Amino acid sequence: MRDDIKINDRAAALSSQLIEVLENIYDPEIELDIYNLGLVYEIDLDENGFCKVIMTFTDAGCSCADTMPGELVAALKTIEGIEDAQVEIVWSPAWKMTRISRLGRITLGISPK
Repeated sequence: MRDDIKINDRAAALSSQLIEVLENIYDPEIELDIYNLGLVYEIDLDENGFCKVIMTFTDAGCSCADTMPGELVAALKTIEGIEDAQVEIVWSPAWKMTRISRLGRITLGISPK
């Protein structure tokens, strides 16, 4: 899991499955997944199997802001141990290009850090 994503121990135990889900949800405008784009800030999984993801978008006018949270919730619920999920969209801290992973930068043709 990325160092810049706050994750609790229960969620960390599912980190490989979480990463797989996050790498399959794409920002259609940028054509990069939300994991490598750095849109996910926090993942918390409680003892009842409720997973809360705190994330942002590259800008407030992102066309996928209405559909992506529902898509992410549905994908998270396919992971064994996650019974329900919620996505909270935040605008602070604001997303910055520095959150794009090295792989994401290479994919987008941006100079790697």
